[in-house]
Amino acid sequence: MMIRDMFADDINRKINGVIKVDQAADEIIEQELNEYVITRELKKHFITFFNYYGDAFDQPTADMGVWISGFFGSGKSHFLKMLSYLLENKEVKGIRSVERFRKKFEDDPATFMLIDRATKGPTETILFNIDIEGFSNKDKTAVLRVFAKMFYNHLGFYGENLKVAMMERYIDQQGKTEEFRRVFEEKKGKSWLEMRRAFAFNGRFIIPTLMEVLYMSEDDAKAWFNDKTATEISIAQLVEDMKAYVDTKSANFRLLFMIDEVGQYVGTDTDMLLNLQSLTEKIGSECEGKIWVICTGQEAIDEIIKVRADEFSRIQARFKTRLSLSSSSVDEVIQKRILKKKPEAAADLETVYEQNDSVLRNLFSFSGSILDIKGYSGPREFTENFPFVPYQFIIMQKVFAEIRKHGNSGKHLSGGERSMLSGFQEAAQKIQEKDEYALVPFFRFYDTVHTFLDGSIRRVIERCQKAADNGDGIEQQDVDVLKLLYLIRYIDDIPSNLDNIVILMADDIRVDKIIMREAVRGCLDRLMSQNYIGRTGDTYNFLTDEEQDIQREIRDTNVDTASIVERIAQMIYGDIFTTKKFRYGKYDFAFDQMVDGITVGVATGGMRLRFLTVATDAIEKTDYRLMAESKGNEAIVVLADTPYYESLESAMKIRKYVKQRNVNQFPKSVQKIISDQQDEAGKYELSAMIELQNAIEGAQFYVDGEHLEIKAGNAKSKIDQSLEYLVAHVYSKLDLITENAGSDADIIAILTGTVTMLPGMEPNRDAASAMEEYLEMQDVKKLPTSMADVQRKYSAIPYGWKEIDIAAVAAQLIYSQKVTIKYAGNTIQPDDPKLPDMLRKKSEIGKTSISKRKTISATMMRDAKAMLREYFDIMDVPDDEDGLIRFVTEKFNKQRDYYASLDARYEGHKYPDRALVQEAIRLMDDVLSQKKDNIALIERVLKKEDDLFENKESMSNGIENFFKTQVTVFDQAVQFEKSLHDDLDRIAENEEAHKALNTIRLITMVQTGSKFNYNRIPELNPLMDTVRTAHDKMLEEKRVEVLETVRQCMEATHTVANGDSKASHLIEKSDWYFSQCKEKIAELKSLALLDAMFLPMCQYKDDTVSHIETVLAPPASKPQVQTTQTGKEQATAKKKVVRAYNRQVVFQAKTLQTDADIDDYVEKIRSQLKQLLKNCDEIKLN
Repeated sequence: MMIRDMFADDINRKINGVIKVDQAADEIIEQELNEYVITRELKKHFITFFNYYGDAFDQPTADMGVWISGFFGSGKSHFLKMLSYLLENKEVKGIRSVERFRKKFEDDPATFMLIDRATKGPTETILFNIDIEGFSNKDKTAVLRVFAKMFYNHLGFYGENLKVAMMERYIDQQGKTEEFRRVFEEKKGKSWLEMRRAFAFNGRFIIPTLMEVLYMSEDDAKAWFNDKTATEISIAQLVEDMKAYVDTKSANFRLLFMIDEVGQYVGTDTDMLLNLQSLTEKIGSECEGKIWVICTGQEAIDEIIKVRADEFSRIQARFKTRLSLSSSSVDEVIQKRILKKKPEAAADLETVYEQNDSVLRNLFSFSGSILDIKGYSGPREFTENFPFVPYQFIIMQKVFAEIRKHGNSGKHLSGGERSMLSGFQEAAQKIQEKDEYALVPFFRFYDTVHTFLDGSIRRVIERCQKAADNGDGIEQQDVDVLKLLYLIRYIDDIPSNLDNIVILMADDIRVDKIIMREAVRGCLDRLMSQNYIGRTGDTYNFLTDEEQDIQREIRDTNVDTASIVERIAQMIYGDIFTTKKFRYGKYDFAFDQMVDGITVGVATGGMRLRFLTVATDAIEKTDYRLMAESKGNEAIVVLADTPYYESLESAMKIRKYVKQRNVNQFPKSVQKIISDQQDEAGKYELSAMIELQNAIEGAQFYVDGEHLEIKAGNAKSKIDQSLEYLVAHVYSKLDLITENAGSDADIIAILTGTVTMLPGMEPNRDAASAMEEYLEMQDVKKLPTSMADVQRKYSAIPYGWKEIDIAAVAAQLIYSQKVTIKYAGNTIQPDDPKLPDMLRKKSEIGKTSISKRKTISATMMRDAKAMLREYFDIMDVPDDEDGLIRFVTEKFNKQRDYYASLDARYEGHKYPDRALVQEAIRLMDDVLSQKKDNIALIERVLKKEDDLFENKESMSNGIENFFKTQVTVFDQAVQFEKSLHDDLDRIAENEEAHKALNTIRLITMVQTGSKFNYNRIPELNPLMDTVRTAHDKMLEEKRVEVLETVRQCMEATHTVANGDSKASHLIEKSDWYFSQCKEKIAELKSLALLDAMFLPMCQYKDDTVSHIETVLAPPASKPQVQTTQTGKEQATAKKKVVRAYNRQVVFQAKTLQTDADIDDYVEKIRSQLKQLLKNCDEIKLN
């Protein structure tokens, strides 16, 4: 059966592919109503709308807005138009619109009843596209002016010019419309309806007409005609006119503004949105549901105002009914309007499917596509869609959307069921002469959209078609493939690789995919050679004229091989195999990184990993040569032949091309192409990465002179295996390390012997032997060796030990006393806490020397141990060399510290035998000065044996015992003697005390060069007791004497006051002072200080008495002035100031033995009396 005979409706009938709201011919309306398909989605929207619309008849509402949203081609304009037909219930060719819908709702009578009820009342619809009817000047009142225009047009007025419309409305209200038109036609000679468009040019006819019909004066008529503000109208005025109009109708009358593309017209313009909001709000509040506003837009109303939702909240309230349409049911529309089959055709097609089920399943198996891109699921789907395939409905929607984005002429191309409707019809018509095995190949859809495409795209196809017609290296099938590649150019859902192109080109169920594959491959190769298409990895791309020019320039851009190899190296070592050190067990091995002849990073001279690319000559890749070059320390990877190099070269050519040009100076179209090329470069790089990984996985490996067969694995795994084999062969002495150290704590444990090791079973025993042999050889050669030398040797080939393990092996030799460690010339002992750092820290190993140990002779060891036992009076002296050295160092350091502590006690004191203590310190320092060398240290101990014993004996017999038992008494005696310096004259009066004090001075006196007599120190305590007893007696006598003076002073003050209350405060103060004096007298232990108290007490008594006398004296009468004979006043005589002092204050007790003593005593009294007389006129001694 031929395809054209299968369809229920003629496939060649005229179908209006794109619905426009202003198409009103009865034939078009009839076809639209009859063929309108109610999909499952549309049924939901019909129910939603008519429920809300129908409720408004029962309950007036202000929420009279409906917003229908959906992208281009979703059917929103068609839906709006169907609503207008239904609501107006227009009669078309004798049948009302609602009746034409009855059959569409046969399976849902309840919904049809809802629609039928809503259309019973009289309804007028004003259906228009606001983008067409709107004014080009989109100011803040644009929406209002469009509404006014369409409303007044609907009333029969000239809404294009509001001034004219308002005039016509006024004339109509006066009932003079016919008269006005007749008079105007009489004056002009032409009808008003014909000439009102030229209103401004017909003033000389309009003004007289207004004067005659409306009885206006000439001045008034001219003023109105010339008034430029007469075109303005407010929202309130327009809504008032609307309300006046609907109020003239019946209660259930409805006026509907049905406006297409409002969203596109208003956009996000704040002023127009506010204008729309104010207008709809006013219509809703004033007309209470009699006037409705039904709009369409690509975006939902809340999406349009989402940025400023608070400002436009009222517009959301008005458009409470919101319907969102999609093209998800586009296949359902096409199946019903175009592809519906006759019963006999459907039966034949089901048979075809059953016979070719497996073939069809295999035919449409896409690679890399998303899940819903597929073939037929069963016979029913095959029958419904034939001769199309289900994936074509999905892909074509995306094609239309992308054409709108990327083709200038396709901006107004709808992507929903309407343009797809015509597209599928035209594609089916192309193969209508074929049978039931034919399929529509995807390239057929190009012819349905080519008229909408930009000229730059069409020119490429046309040029290719011309080449095919002329046989210029291009065949007809090549043109079809080129058309296909354009259609899927921007579609990511199906990668444009060879396999998928073969499927998309399939034009028959029985096609042989293998033959077809080769044919398509040939097409692609020819198109590539003629630069019609480009290639990225395994995908092919359509190229426009400009793209072809740029592609040609990119191909001619030169990129040198070295740059490509360097980029390959970056990808291998920066992305695929990022390991900088190879982990082998607990070891990390550095290796040099190379690709061809390029080294990545700094070469270490150790192991080497080298990749050979296709850039390396084949002669350098022979088995014999590669095995020879890899011998020793290298792993060579010969990459398999995958197109990684070509992909990377293409990417780098694009990058270089872009870098060499100032892209910003090019036209926008060229900038876009270059930007796309940069995206292509990214895809090339990604493809190169995958291909490079595949090249490594399929590579040949040559390691240490052998051609290895690496077991299966990914790229990194195979490289790891080759390096593992290399490490095992290069570092052949790595296994000498049988136990790894983990931290400094492990090294310290070895040095201190806390690790228990059975003889002959020590870990790393062979490693220690190897290191010991090396140090012996260095010693024989007289070569100094540092730990840096040792670390360098044993971390390199063939050892490869970790630095901490090298330090641990050295520590083992140190503990076994087989090596000597020196730092800054000093021999380091195993217990030195800094020793681990000296063995492994980079900043220290260069300063640390290690050498084969020279042992102390047995004789020296024996003599030294005997001497040390006697000197330190200890039997437990270590037998091993390290232990003995440690013992000597510790003991002499401790002894020196002891002597230094004794020497420190001399500071601030004059103790005996300090020179002896300092000599002991010097001896200790002399011995310890040799601690850098074990042998020298023991030699020095034995050499200084006599001096050490002599000094120790001298110390123990004198000064050591002094500091242990006598220093306290000695200090007390010295301090006691110092405390009596002021009382020596009085103590001299007591012969026994005087003699005892002199003896104390003699015993405590330390004289340089004289031997101190430690045996007399015990005499100090009795001597101090003798002096103390005598001095205490003298103190007691002196206290009695001073207290008597206190008593006399207090008696004198009380006597003068005589109990008078006026002097009580002075008496209280005086008594407090003398009570303090009594306390001080009891505390003082110096005779001289007690004597010194007499004078201030007496002075205080005299001052107090004087104050009391002043307070108690009667007020003085004014002295009479005596006049002399000369007439001058005689001055009053001045009163004498007398001071009384106790004789004991002036004449203190003292023993005088010589004339000189007498002279000194008298002189002191004279000086004191003169000083006292300065403060008064007379001195009275009591």
